[in-house]
Amino acid sequence: MIQLNMVQLKIRSATSDDMPFMIDLERAVASAAHWSESQYAGSLSSGASSRQTLVLVAEAATDQTTGPRLAPVASLLGFLVARQIAPEWELENIVVAPSVQRRGIGKQLLQALLDAATETNSKAVFLEVRDSNRAARALYEKLGFRQVGRRNSYYRNPEEDAILYRFDLG
Repeated sequence: MIQLNMVQLKIRSATSDDMPFMIDLERAVASAAHWSESQYAGSLSSGASSRQTLVLVAEAATDQTTGPRLAPVASLLGFLVARQIAPEWELENIVVAPSVQRRGIGKQLLQALLDAATETNSKAVFLEVRDSNRAARALYEKLGFRQVGRRNSYYRNPEEDAILYRFDLG
């Protein structure tokens, strides 16, 4: 857990109870990848698949000595969805609530992904990001991701290039 302005932050696996929050949060963040409810449900299902899915949430809770614990869904500040296609992982979506951006939550979520990828003996983690998303690009580069390509006109509404990043493990 990390301290976040008098609030403890815990990274944990998402549950189906978190899905409404994830959808609402993603809709509130213009730079997020916008998915359908069925895409989120598929990510959270435990059905058989050749691809391992990692869905994490960043949950805040007040210190038990200073106040009551926040309601679980109301205390979620961000989430991450990644998929493994051995021997690599791909970050598919990461969203942090606008009110708490630039406070280390995205970094903690990404570090949890890198830790999980390391535990599965993976070789690399890939991601793509809107060219205009300077804050996210700066975070990825600060963590050691390196730019490895570009997909022209990849995103819609508005149309924009995707910048591809790679983090080599090991």
